[in-house]
Amino acid sequence: MTIKNEESQDRTKRLRFKSVTNVQHYASENIVKKEMKNKENDKNASLFTFLHVELTRGYLLEHDEERFSARREKVYSFIKIPQELEKFMAYGFFQCADSLLFVYTFLPLRFLMAFWSFFNRVFRRCFGYSHPKRSILKPAETCDVLKGFILLVCSILMCYIDTNMMYHLVKSQSVMKLYIFYNMLEVGDRLFSAFGQDTIDALFWTATEPRGRKREHLGVIPHLIFAMIYVFLHSLLVLFQATTLNVAFNSNNKSLLIIMMSNNFVELKGSVFKKFDKNNLFQVSCSDVRERLHLSVLLFIVVLQTMKEYVWKEERFWILAPDCVLVLAFEVIIDWVKHAFITRFNEIPYGVYREYTVSLAYDVAQTRQKYAFSDHSDLVARRMGFIPLPLGVVITRVLVHAVKIDGFAAVLLVFLAYICLISIRVLVSVVILGKACDLISQHQNDKSDSHHTTPKKEPKEVKETVMHKNTDDESADKKPIHLKFVAPDNVIINEPLVDSSVGAAAIFSNSAIDLNGVCFLNDTMNTQVKQEPIDYIETEMGEVSRSVPDIAAPAPEPRAPDDTLKRRAESEPNLAKDD
Repeated sequence: MTIKNEESQDRTKRLRFKSVTNVQHYASENIVKKEMKNKENDKNASLFTFLHVELTRGYLLEHDEERFSARREKVYSFIKIPQELEKFMAYGFFQCADSLLFVYTFLPLRFLMAFWSFFNRVFRRCFGYSHPKRSILKPAETCDVLKGFILLVCSILMCYIDTNMMYHLVKSQSVMKLYIFYNMLEVGDRLFSAFGQDTIDALFWTATEPRGRKREHLGVIPHLIFAMIYVFLHSLLVLFQATTLNVAFNSNNKSLLIIMMSNNFVELKGSVFKKFDKNNLFQVSCSDVRERLHLSVLLFIVVLQTMKEYVWKEERFWILAPDCVLVLAFEVIIDWVKHAFITRFNEIPYGVYREYTVSLAYDVAQTRQKYAFSDHSDLVARRMGFIPLPLGVVITRVLVHAVKIDGFAAVLLVFLAYICLISIRVLVSVVILGKACDLISQHQNDKSDSHHTTPKKEPKEVKETVMHKNTDDESADKKPIHLKFVAPDNVIINEPLVDSSVGAAAIFSNSAIDLNGVCFLNDTMNTQVKQEPIDYIETEMGEVSRSVPDIAAPAPEPRAPDDTLKRRAESEPNLAKDD
């Protein structure tokens, strides 16, 4: 036994000794290999090795394909912004031009027709041919008379302003003073535009409000005087703007003109680095449309005044033309850059400008209805802040002093010019209305296609309630749905509020616009209308889409006046609320 124990101990000793030597051998080999590698790396780590690695190393962009594809799409969107913006700008520009041409073409005719209707109805009432309780003038005729009266009175007052004295007063100032003065005029013009349409709307509503209500206003005469003061002051401000531009164009050095053009960079700095959503961008876009037309009218006034001073010499026109084109081109380029970076920083797709154009198209379609809520020029003023009356007063004042009418030939030329203006206005109206119909039909087709492609939502599981029903009730057919519309007591309806094909009211608010429905604004139609079901309304109804105006539908027959119903007051809806 002792011999066996000794042999086993020798074996364990041998094994232990052998395992320790093997581990040390392997560790020593690894250390040697590492030292050899470090020596080789030290020998190879040179400047030429570094340059070789930098010149030959590679990478694969496809490993981050999604990020690079998104960056490429952003670049394409940035490039497409000017094209989409100019489509919207062109359509809005023609709408503003149509509103301005209305002041010189159809407003005088409607003014004369309203006066003729006034005297005709007064004569018929005196001899008992008409009902004595009816108003002498319709609401639209009253608004036309007020517009014409304001335009006429303010134009007469503006004729007493001496533009020559104004020109030399502005020219005697230093360049920096004129730069500050022009900026002040620009700010004042925006403030007047924001407040002016409210003044005119208050006058129109005061003059056409039903007489049966309790008086809650100052009266028509105070509102009319306040509106005339506004139009005169705004016209005077626009005339100062045109005079300052005239000084900049006709000065020996173009430093003032260059400083005024550089003022657009201040606007670029104040707009690009702010956060915008779709509604705010829509306001900025409408403001840019209004500014572009306003600048075009100012340049037209400058050209008229300058050509009159130089006795209509052609050479002077070709001297002014490059500067005018430069100013307009600079304005367009600044708009492109501003909108491109606003959409880039706020992650807004370029297709949003098409939605804005469709929104304007629905406005045009609804103002052309037989029983619209507002005139087209007034709606453009509310939406874009473009008020045509002050510009109309200034252009009238400049034309009166620039063009002398002597003899029959001059009268004939004025008549031909008026016919040309009417033709241009009719052409512009046809173009914007036809484009509106195309945009609306395309929008409806796209919407119907999206409804067809979108799968229907499965109804949610609802807990069953225990109800005792007879078998006869279960087998009976369901009755059709009927909705009863009850108007409030304080509203009078003497005629249809709107065409039956309209289905939506125009957006009156400039500050809150819901673009999710793109002018499908049944909320404004239902703000003062209550719905009462006669029988019942099926609870499993699908989503009811908002109605869209049908341009091709004929106007309905006017309803007979009813003493129990009252006209719904035109209010400014809050369109920013979620559906």
